[in-house]
Amino acid sequence: MLGFRRSRHRITTALAAFGLLLTGAAVQTATATPAAAATPHRILFDNSKAETAGNADWIIGTSQPDPLGQDSTPSAETDWTGAISAWGVALQKTGNYSLKTLPSGGTITYGTTAATDLQNFDTFVLPEPNVLLSTAEKTAVMKFVQNGGGLFLVSDHTGADRNNDGEDAVEVINDLMSNNSVDSTNPFGFTVDTLNVGTENPRAISSTTDPVLNGSFGKVTGSIIRSGTTATLSPTANSAVKGLLYRSGYSGNTGAFFATSAFGSGRVAFWGDSSPIDDGTGQSGNTLYDGWNDTAGTNAALALNATEWLAGTGDSGGGGGGTCTAAQLLANPGFESGSSSWTATSGVITTDTGQAARTGSYKAWLNGYGAAHTDTLSQSVTIPSGCAATLSFYLHVDTAETTTSTAYDTLKAQVLNSSGTVLATLATYSNLNAATGYTQRTFDLASYAGQTVTVKFTGIEGSTLQTSFVIDDTALNVS
Repeated sequence: MLGFRRSRHRITTALAAFGLLLTGAAVQTATATPAAAATPHRILFDNSKAETAGNADWIIGTSQPDPLGQDSTPSAETDWTGAISAWGVALQKTGNYSLKTLPSGGTITYGTTAATDLQNFDTFVLPEPNVLLSTAEKTAVMKFVQNGGGLFLVSDHTGADRNNDGEDAVEVINDLMSNNSVDSTNPFGFTVDTLNVGTENPRAISSTTDPVLNGSFGKVTGSIIRSGTTATLSPTANSAVKGLLYRSGYSGNTGAFFATSAFGSGRVAFWGDSSPIDDGTGQSGNTLYDGWNDTAGTNAALALNATEWLAGTGDSGGGGGGTCTAAQLLANPGFESGSSSWTATSGVITTDTGQAARTGSYKAWLNGYGAAHTDTLSQSVTIPSGCAATLSFYLHVDTAETTTSTAYDTLKAQVLNSSGTVLATLATYSNLNAATGYTQRTFDLASYAGQTVTVKFTGIEGSTLQTSFVIDDTALNVS
């Protein structure tokens, strides 16, 4: 705790209109990697985490890392050998995808010279992993998504420990999200439920714009559960999380069978069962089930649309279609040009050393007076039509409060329209969120594509003990 701000160097801002105040719950990088991939879109399927143990055969082909080694021009899913070869062949036949497999015994990496390094791909598919990722592998996956990659997580029911090592896909995926060095505070906004749901046919939500439900591979109306699980959503942890298909009788934050989210500049998809991706054929000796063609669901369209979306292609769902040039839209995102492009309460954008900037010399320091006080920070921005949009910033909360139960001082992150009407409160932080260092926060703003909006932070200090809300390294990435 650094105490309250009795005197500090102040940068006065005299901007009349209030613009976009950046606030969200996600991770930002100094240079954002565009989510939109160059054609062909590069997809890596994992086979390093016992994906073929027991009756599982979750590979696109036995030729690894390159499935083209078995058949360079596949026309039917049986041209490649694997229980998810239908998925791979369907993508291959479009001519827009380059597919590889991380073979058994391989290691998930990011930023190395390995040919299968995640840095060389746009999307990484983990189809029912049955081995815990190592500490380094979890860092690699999280950094990959943070920097613009797409992550496809396919689970199975609890207890589906195919290699008898004591871990199943539910535990592997939850461990990735809750026990990593990048962000372990529910970074994607969901947790996988420890359930074994027998036979159900989840239905899709009503949506005419969501790109996963209405992608180029067809309209998604439902899916199937043949012993699987669901996820519990936590929009307060990540407002970008969205349930797309639900078990019968469920909606909102519970019973989500298929969900999407954003993290940093990247995208995430979750599916609660491997049966829908099973095409019924594979290596000999496995008992398989053709869920891919099960007419109780539109599983092929769901898998393919989601892959398309994760790779950064297709309609973002926010602006009714169209192309989008990847960009970071916020001006002066790290405040290093002082008050330029921001509207802020006098003294908020500062080099005062009472609170450290995350990078550079400047940051936005709201409140910290130890008295009733309100600070604001904002900037207006136009989000192009047809774009996915992610707002991120780093937040440090420092407080002299000792309570563990009462929010005396608060910071709201909101989106407003051009008339100043609040469209959404993305998150509310308080003295209860105090912690050492900065935490990246991210929010999905795709629903505002085609609009000019203001993202605004409002800090309200109401007690006699100080709470400081310090923001740095903001970004609004579109792709």
